[in-house]
Amino acid sequence: MPSEVGALSREADLYEAGMTSHASVSVMLALEDRFDVEFPERMLTPSVFASIAAISAALCELEADAPVPQ
Repeated sequence: MPSEVGALSREADLYEAGMTSHASVSVMLALEDRFDVEFPERMLTPSVFASIAAISAALCELEADAPVPQ
């Protein structure tokens, strides 16, 4: 990204900061790997990856929906 990532606020629009749709797919795959989650098709929209806050909210939603290990 052309912008310094550390300088962005949680609400900053990542697409306006220079993230491409291709990069958002890379972000999604990295998040799935790092957090052992899978984004359902309903979450595969630009708005889910538009900001750090939106990504965090999506991850919280996935965590809340995850089955509890027995």
